[in-house]
Amino acid sequence: MFRWRRVKDTSLFGRPSAAGLALGALFFALSLSPSLIPRAALVQGALGGLCFSIGYLAGYTLMGLRNWVFEAAPAAPRILRIKLGLALLVALPVVLWALWNVTRWQNDIHAAMGIPPVETARPFTILAVAAALAFMLIFLGRLFRRLWRAIAAQLEAFIPRRLARLIGIGLALMIFWGLGNDVVLGRVLGALDDTYAALDKLIPPDKAPPADALKSGSADSLMGWEGLGAAGRDWVLSVPDAAAITAATGRPAKEPLRIYVGLNSAPDTDARARLALEEALRVGAFERRVLVIATPTGTGWMDPAGMQPLDYLTGGDVAVVAAQYSYLPSWMSLILQPEYGAESAVAVFREIYGHWRDLPEDSRPRLYLFGLSLGARNGELPISWQDLLSDPPQGALWAGPPFAMRGWQQLLTSRAPDSPAWAPRYRDGSAIRVMTQEQQSHDYAPWGVMRMVFLEYPSDPIVFFSTGTLWRAPAWLQGSRGPDVSPSLRWWPVVTFLQLGFDMMTATTTPPGHGHVYAARDYLRAWSEVLDAAPDPALDARLEAIFAQQGL
Repeated sequence: MFRWRRVKDTSLFGRPSAAGLALGALFFALSLSPSLIPRAALVQGALGGLCFSIGYLAGYTLMGLRNWVFEAAPAAPRILRIKLGLALLVALPVVLWALWNVTRWQNDIHAAMGIPPVETARPFTILAVAAALAFMLIFLGRLFRRLWRAIAAQLEAFIPRRLARLIGIGLALMIFWGLGNDVVLGRVLGALDDTYAALDKLIPPDKAPPADALKSGSADSLMGWEGLGAAGRDWVLSVPDAAAITAATGRPAKEPLRIYVGLNSAPDTDARARLALEEALRVGAFERRVLVIATPTGTGWMDPAGMQPLDYLTGGDVAVVAAQYSYLPSWMSLILQPEYGAESAVAVFREIYGHWRDLPEDSRPRLYLFGLSLGARNGELPISWQDLLSDPPQGALWAGPPFAMRGWQQLLTSRAPDSPAWAPRYRDGSAIRVMTQEQQSHDYAPWGVMRMVFLEYPSDPIVFFSTGTLWRAPAWLQGSRGPDVSPSLRWWPVVTFLQLGFDMMTATTTPPGHGHVYAARDYLRAWSEVLDAAPDPALDARLEAIFAQQGL
């Protein structure tokens, strides 16, 4: 007859692990050191609490494995108190030293980015947030240990003790994973999904439909204003008109065409792609000098800093086609709907490129591709070798290429050995070039048939994140540093990986020209290369002044 076996150690608030405290304090201290993005006190506190908890878990686990291997008997209470006292003597000075230096470390990042220094990084706020989060995570860990030992205690009546503990860990992990993934994470993501869907439908009173018949969402458009989504409506209204372009360039200009298909404009991906082609034909997009197939970010957002330089450089003789595939932020879209962005990019490219390819070569527009962040990753997917060899587009601009982008990783792997990873040089530069916020002096060969430019910043964690930083230093930290990377940044096992993870979540909090916020002045240089625009320093200066006034 089965009888529930009681567990001797059921304490949730017992004596802490001495090894866990020492290693946790070290991880906390290292988490305060510089990474790529400046961190506010709350963010830094959350990172510190997470790092302390992981360090504590590592120390506790190492001691547990030692006892497991050597079958060590439990230490006497007096010995445990001595070990705990020694751990506190080590941990407290390490924590205090890190808190004393955290302001200086944050200002090292500010100096690298040209940001005014902060008077204080709020070490007491950091400590309070870190302590609260660490306590919660360690409490959850103790709940897990209690569950694991309770399961193992029941199994020991039937199987050997060591095997019972191994199975107990597996079953406890399954229970925690099920609760965390299905109950907690599922509810949170569901609530976020509902929130972003509502925001996408929200139309502020000052966002009236455009009167111009050539604009998406107008009364004559094939897409209703409501169906464009929040990002699409913003983008359609943010285009500079012909008068503004003429005033800046001193030359006659046209109204730029922006064709945008919202997620709710058609029932499925293929229908939205066909609608994009029909709208492009309606407004005469294929009669312009330049045609761009653009892939938005996860929310459907199109960066005005990336588009306006294109409008001015072409004198408005340009049409840009884009289709929304999600209303979620890029990171959520990548986790929940990774296939949607790829399917949308392929479908839109197939429709627009297919029609463009069938036009007479001497009367069709010059075709280019554009994508920022997740848009760059999805935007490159439709390109095949057959297209490149038979009838290639004239060029592509990929801004902030994410670390998961296939072409970007191939470029980093195949870069010239004497070029740094944060500014890689690929072969002779006749087909692919990389640009940062600083001019790179490379002896490139003349451009070939197709011009592909990657625009990235050395301080962009979305570009340079890698799971390999868990156990090895990244290539971009070897040799010379990027211009906006702190010289105090050092690689630490596990901790640097967590720092970069937090940096990705805050990468858009930097000023334009750093992190994942790409400045219009850098887009201007990149588009000039892609479009083969004649150098005009006076025009560039006027445009940069215009962009600066707009905060781009």
